[in-house]
Amino acid sequence: MSKRDYYEVLGVDRQADAKEIKKAYRRLAMKYHPDRNSDDPDSDAKFKEASEAYEVLSDEDKRHIYDQRGHAGLDGMGAGGGFNADAHGSFSDIFGDVFGDIFGGGRGGRSTSRRGSDLRYNMELSLEEAVRGVEKKIRVPTLVSCNTCDGSGAKKGTKPTTCGVCHGTGTVRMQQGFFAVQQTCHACGGRGTVIKDPCNDCHGRGVKEETRTLNVKIPPGVDTGDRIRLSGEGEAGMQGGPAGDLFVQVMVREHAIFQRDGSNLYCEVPISFADAALGGELEVPTLEGKVKLKVPEETQTGKLFRLRSKGVTPVRGGPRGDLLCRVVVETPVKLTSKQKDLLREFQETLEGKKNNHSPRKTNWFDGVKKFFEDM
Repeated sequence: MSKRDYYEVLGVDRQADAKEIKKAYRRLAMKYHPDRNSDDPDSDAKFKEASEAYEVLSDEDKRHIYDQRGHAGLDGMGAGGGFNADAHGSFSDIFGDVFGDIFGGGRGGRSTSRRGSDLRYNMELSLEEAVRGVEKKIRVPTLVSCNTCDGSGAKKGTKPTTCGVCHGTGTVRMQQGFFAVQQTCHACGGRGTVIKDPCNDCHGRGVKEETRTLNVKIPPGVDTGDRIRLSGEGEAGMQGGPAGDLFVQVMVREHAIFQRDGSNLYCEVPISFADAALGGELEVPTLEGKVKLKVPEETQTGKLFRLRSKGVTPVRGGPRGDLLCRVVVETPVKLTSKQKDLLREFQETLEGKKNNHSPRKTNWFDGVKKFFEDM
């Protein structure tokens, strides 16, 4: 029976690079491995077919010959006449190349040191602190290197010894037929060393729990969601590995007056009916203090007044934003009888055939009237 084209078997084109070929084989090997398909009698043949294709296409010399002469060119090389696990390195080596990163290692030894974990600290700030910047002290519970054993985990005067099971590699290989996997060594936990006489302070861990006080400088302009990275201030590494980092996560509290949108600030300014109609000058707050705001006559609710450069300077640079004040005309409440009479008298002066004192109201009612006429 003729063999299928190796590129077709792996599902890649002839220009595929080594990375694409490895990825395709990994997918097929995981899909058709006999241990995962005991109820599928065809899986073993498909697995071997994919393995044979990968053995050829992952080898530059064999792939070149195959591209030039096809299957016939590989006769006698251990791949053309049937899959040969030992033709160009054992199949366990091929498997280790492809899956070593999943099962903890590959062929080489394993480093006994391990980087410490990163930590996160949630910091709540007022709007003023976020805009101007601030320096704060925080207390962070973390793991630090044990100073008694200098992070080795072994009692003072002793040191860890090479693991007798994995011989210092941190991994052990399990093989069944031509199929092999590497797993973390159960005896040393992947460290490659064992501690026969552990440190009394850290009990062999090499690290201890401790609460540290740190000074954190918050730059001006931060906003909710920003992170500040403090390198090396996370948990201590294991077996002498580097420490992780501490990330300070910023959350800005809601403000009683201002709302922030990027570099701009917004606020609502309530004004009286008289000020809106006649105009006037108001004092409005900014983060630097009060400023005068001139309100022209006939101002309507919702009008925005922009105060240039009274907003926020972005933490990543750029021009300072603005403060936008939205005017809200406030209806007077708790009127006396005399005030109500005066308003009725004033209302009468506004009514008339040539009334043009409320153009928005007039236009709205004209639109409503036309709507019903067109129905």
